[in-house]
Amino acid sequence: MPSRERVQTLISYVEQRREVEAIREFYAADAQTQENNAPPTVGLAALVEKEERFLASLAAMHVAEAASFVVEGDQVAINWIFEFSYPNGQRMRMDEIAYQLWEGDKIVRERYYYDTALLRA
Repeated sequence: MPSRERVQTLISYVEQRREVEAIREFYAADAQTQENNAPPTVGLAALVEKEERFLASLAAMHVAEAASFVVEGDQVAINWIFEFSYPNGQRMRMDEIAYQLWEGDKIVRERYYYDTALLRA
């Protein structure tokens, strides 16, 4: 079960733009993440690769912040706000909920919920 301080440290990594480092530090070796209803990404190496690909696809990240979070035993929910630009100049604001299941001080499962219409715009 993560402490509130452990979750706050994870949040600080992302807000400081240390996303890949956060994955390596806070996710279990066999962790899996899932975007809405898409198939999950499984394993630390795959999670790191996916995040590196996403970050490389951006021209800039303007905002990465946690609007709020809740820790209840092994379950954590973080309301993330991201604003970023693509190389074509398109700017996007994403308001998502990351729902996490922790074992000890590592995330083992995480599912992201956000409006997929944003991705089609």
